[in-house]
Amino acid sequence: MVQQWFEDAKLGIFIHYGIYAVNGIAESWSFYNGRISYEDYMKQLGGFTARNFDADKWADLIEKSGAKYAVLTTKHHDGVALWDTRTSDLNVVKRTPAGRDIIREYADAVTRRGIRLGLYFSLIDWSHPDYPSVYEGGRVPEEPGRANPFSSPAGGVQDEEKWQRFLTFNNEQLRELLTNYGKVDLLWFDGDWERSAEQWNLPAFKNYLLSFNPEIMINSRLQGHGDYKTPEQGLPITRPEGPWEFCTTINSSWGYVPDDNHYKSLHQIIRMFCDCISMGGNMLLDIGPKEDGTVDPRQEQILLGLGSWIRTHEEAVYGTREGILTRYYLGGSTLSKDKKTLYLFVYDDPKESVCLKGLSSKIRTITVLHSGKELTYDIHGGVPWFQIPGTTWIHLTQEDTHDYVTVLKIELEDELDMYGGSGAVVTHN
Repeated sequence: MVQQWFEDAKLGIFIHYGIYAVNGIAESWSFYNGRISYEDYMKQLGGFTARNFDADKWADLIEKSGAKYAVLTTKHHDGVALWDTRTSDLNVVKRTPAGRDIIREYADAVTRRGIRLGLYFSLIDWSHPDYPSVYEGGRVPEEPGRANPFSSPAGGVQDEEKWQRFLTFNNEQLRELLTNYGKVDLLWFDGDWERSAEQWNLPAFKNYLLSFNPEIMINSRLQGHGDYKTPEQGLPITRPEGPWEFCTTINSSWGYVPDDNHYKSLHQIIRMFCDCISMGGNMLLDIGPKEDGTVDPRQEQILLGLGSWIRTHEEAVYGTREGILTRYYLGGSTLSKDKKTLYLFVYDDPKESVCLKGLSSKIRTITVLHSGKELTYDIHGGVPWFQIPGTTWIHLTQEDTHDYVTVLKIELEDELDMYGGSGAVVTHN
């Protein structure tokens, strides 16, 4: 069930933290795809110290970013848990020099600040001996020997008893997470694609999760049983149906990769964020802390810059709904809940004025949101007796623009009304 807080929040911070930060390599996939041996990957356990990890500093950064919720990887596909699980020794408390329950410290810190608590959990576990016991949907491939041994049984022989044991293991880990760390607001699953809905025991599995918290939000990666869609890395061109969230990285990597210098600029991040909320979605922006728990200053600066822009323009962000189509305005926009205020995102410096087409509602005032300056405007054309509005030209000059994205606040006399027709021949004047 979609909670109103989620649709109002607009921004969340994703955190990929784990032993993969020790060598700065791809989380889990690096051994799954054979770029490093499993043994060498797991040697990183010995280098994971979290010696400078300070959950309060993380929470401060998240709060300053303007995010209303956060999602931390409790366990990636490598099976290494960031909490003191009783189900397995493969966790950072028992097997790394860190020796501390990262999830507890994180959960306490974000909850204290009123930030909604989100936990990422990989449904698949490429370290668990019972996981590679069945094929997706129970279908044995034509060449079983070519299947990846981390996810599929060797030799084509499936073992349903082992699979059921693994499901029990997963259920117990999730029970720990949902009962030992306060109220969890959101579960962010990953890896559902390796098994069918039936194999994941859906919908009974989802009902089991809801038994701990009926209000918990669950993302779409649950073989059709989630609450909202999660497009990844590629910004949607067509608005996804229903509630949705765009998850993306600040550079090109989810976890900490020291030689990944392919960073998005702050301007690009703010624009992507505006594009998301213009289409009624949220953005889940990822950071990858270093092995010691500190955040790369470049990632920190992006979050602080985004938060500064949001604070200046927060009425155009939080609690708004999706804006008007780009056929009316060639940029992003949001709409207030009462539908009486339209916010236009001006991405570039205007040559002369900003063009808004199809607005049938009467304008009360137009102001630049960051400065409060009232702008003048002209309406040209229109055929009132056919209810065809003219084109609104808003006079905005370069000196009135924001350094990143400018927001124009258009207050209307009544609820927003846009004309969507194809025009008409004027047969009488």
